Amino acid sequence: MSINQLIFRNLKKNLKNYYLYVFALIFSVALYFAFVTLQFDPAMDETEGSIKGAAALKTGAAGMIAIITVFLIYANNLFIKRRSKEIGLFQLVGLTKGKIFQILSAENLLLYFGSMVVGIFLGFASSKLLMMVLIKILGIEAVAELRFSPEALLQTVIVFAGIYLVIMLMNALFIRKQRILNLFQASSKTEVKRLRISALEMIIGLLGIVFIGFGYYLSTKLFGGDFTGMNELMIAMMVILGTVIIGTYFFYKGSVSFIFNIIRKKSNGYLPINKVMSLSSIMFRMKSNSILLTVITTVSALAIGLLSLTYISYYSAEKVADQAVAHQFSIPHLENAELFIEALEEEGIDYSKEEFDILSVVIDLSDMVELNDNVEYNFDPSVTSIVVMNDLWLEDIDVAPDKSVFVNSTEAMKQTLPFNDSGVFTLKGKSQEIELEYLGVQEKRVMPLRLTNGGFPIAVVDDAVYQQLAVDKDPSVQGNFSVYVGIDIADSGELKKANDIYKRLNLDEWVGHESRLEVSTSQKQNMGLMMFLVGFLGLTFLVTSGYILYFKQMDESEEENSSYTILRKLGYTNGDLLNGIKIKQMFNFGIPLVVGLSHSYFAVKSGWFFFGTELWTPMIIVMMLYTLLYSIFGILSVLNYKKVIKEAL
Repeated sequence: MSINQLIFRNLKKNLKNYYLYVFALIFSVALYFAFVTLQFDPAMDETEGSIKGAAALKTGAAGMIAIITVFLIYANNLFIKRRSKEIGLFQLVGLTKGKIFQILSAENLLLYFGSMVVGIFLGFASSKLLMMVLIKILGIEAVAELRFSPEALLQTVIVFAGIYLVIMLMNALFIRKQRILNLFQASSKTEVKRLRISALEMIIGLLGIVFIGFGYYLSTKLFGGDFTGMNELMIAMMVILGTVIIGTYFFYKGSVSFIFNIIRKKSNGYLPINKVMSLSSIMFRMKSNSILLTVITTVSALAIGLLSLTYISYYSAEKVADQAVAHQFSIPHLENAELFIEALEEEGIDYSKEEFDILSVVIDLSDMVELNDNVEYNFDPSVTSIVVMNDLWLEDIDVAPDKSVFVNSTEAMKQTLPFNDSGVFTLKGKSQEIELEYLGVQEKRVMPLRLTNGGFPIAVVDDAVYQQLAVDKDPSVQGNFSVYVGIDIADSGELKKANDIYKRLNLDEWVGHESRLEVSTSQKQNMGLMMFLVGFLGLTFLVTSGYILYFKQMDESEEENSSYTILRKLGYTNGDLLNGIKIKQMFNFGIPLVVGLSHSYFAVKSGWFFFGTELWTPMIIVMMLYTLLYSIFGILSVLNYKKVIKEAL
């Protein structure tokens, strides 16, 4: 028999072992090619296109290469391990390691590049769908077209040819370092199952839970005022990251075995078949896979957290724009405001206008905020500046001459600089000081954040107090603008027409001038692109990590095949065994999922208010979607076990 005949017969014989590897490869190529096709789409051109995202997609493509490379190397290692006996037989019949490597390389070449052709075709077919999704997310007026990109084809071929060379190198090292006896034993090695949990494992298990709990607790204090200085914030973040990752590793290394051992002891050694099939196996399997599970959990938490934060920003774009720009059009310039109003009247567009003077004064907040002497603050509360507003300008606010309320505050300001419920503060003019009683913060927007000292609240005072401060104002404290004109369109259906007028007059090019619609659209486009990018990378990692866990379960099912045969001969039915398998898969896939969701929840909860105004709806949607997709691999694993159990007798 010639080498070529041997290669083709061998390939045909091993197709049942390679089908998952081929599917994984096709999926990876299709995903990458479709993604890179977007990168070279004319709509993504930085100068000509309507989506400014080419640079972001290049970064995403690099991340995909890293994820796919690790995934394909792992899948290849798993399948070459399953063929170790076959490699040993080749050596027994006299084939050299070089010839064996040649056979495997030829087989891989046919499978690999054949799968690449199919993957590229599927990627090309789905690229238009991806562009349609991206256009929908960004809310832009563009038409998605099915385009074949030679640049994307070349980049895909180069990337996956490079991955192929890495895989072949790994195969060569595997064949070279293995002895014949080791090859016959490589696919039958199982974890050592000890009946007792050592004291060290108990300590590691407890430390894992303590470390994770400490990291969670510290995350709740991150932006609560305990860590205000940049150095302390960075140290706290590093401590949180370190304790949670180490705690996760200890959790898989010892906590799972420790907890399940307690459950087993409570049963006094009498375990029903479902616990034998689930708890007893997981106690030792998770410990041996602790590093792999730690990586999967950590990256899953990172993907869920980043996607949640970007979706929070996207979901809250309109509300954030409402907070950032108090009126639909913010024009801190009288002549430009009159020009815009004149154009609106010419078009017959009804509007309302509010006009305020912008008066900045120095404020002493020492009595209203509790400062930690050990924390480095980025401002001095005794000499910061604040915008002051006359209560006559606001219909629903009336304060006494010795009192004041704050308006125009933000959620981020409340979290990072919480004011006391009561207190006094001092407003300082050029030559006089006025002490006022603080009455709290009201949820009211009157002026854009960029005109109020970076989002600092506005102090509303009595008319008499305002007039005193206006006469005694310090020119060195005043900002670039002395007046603010806010314009709202009466009919929301004419808002886009008014916005076109605003852009036609080039008012958007003036410093400090803002359109709420433009701010909202820009926020949606920027965060929508980030959400698409993070979601795509998250989907790539979810599928690859799900496949890795699925491959592990396939491996375990073959190792435990003899156990299923014995249990079937003892009288247990397929249903008895399958019920235990279902519980086992709930733990195998559920524990990393739940831990990853928990990590991401505390990470998002600690600083979500910097990204938007809504936490629960976006975060829950992301978590439910991730859970649904992840559960598919658990279901596939149960179906694989069902087939193995059926064939066990």
